[in-house]
Amino acid sequence: MSKLILASASPRRLELLAQIGIVPDQVIPADIDETPHDDESPRRLALRLAEEKARAIAAGHAGCFVLAADTVVACGRRALGKATDTNEARKFLSLLSGRRHRVYGGLCVVAPDGTTRARVIETQVIFRRLGDDDLARYLAYDEWQGKAGAYAIQGYAATFVKSITGSYSNVVGLSLCEADGMLRGLGFKQGM
Repeated sequence: MSKLILASASPRRLELLAQIGIVPDQVIPADIDETPHDDESPRRLALRLAEEKARAIAAGHAGCFVLAADTVVACGRRALGKATDTNEARKFLSLLSGRRHRVYGGLCVVAPDGTTRARVIETQVIFRRLGDDDLARYLAYDEWQGKAGAYAIQGYAATFVKSITGSYSNVVGLSLCEADGMLRGLGFKQGM
């Protein structure tokens, strides 16, 4: 049975995989430049980053399955990365306030034989209108830190969500339906 490497440092992705009984043999975060290219759409950015992460780790671990993912929150054609401070987090959340936005989940799996499958999962999220009190309260929690778009749907920010169309787990960080299907499609078998 081949080993599975998760090419991500995200504890949320580990927790999500555990929900479906998948425990990676190793967690090896890929050290890649995540700067968007000029005129790169948020959808394309999510896919490229997932592919680059998977390939970077697979290059040094032949004979293993490698699973990589990246999450990009987009408002129109603008990708909202991880806010660097509370001011930027406030700007991101204000931009999302009362609007529909998209969360793109790039997903890439490299099989032990080098076969690679990659795709993008899109989820639409609509936030209610956020007031100054909402923003102040949320930003005080520090939950926004390290999160694409400056929010974690599985936490306090759930109170902002009016509706969601698509995969909830994709917004958390990894579409379980797609990840499971891609892994099984490439021959991965869980050791249960």
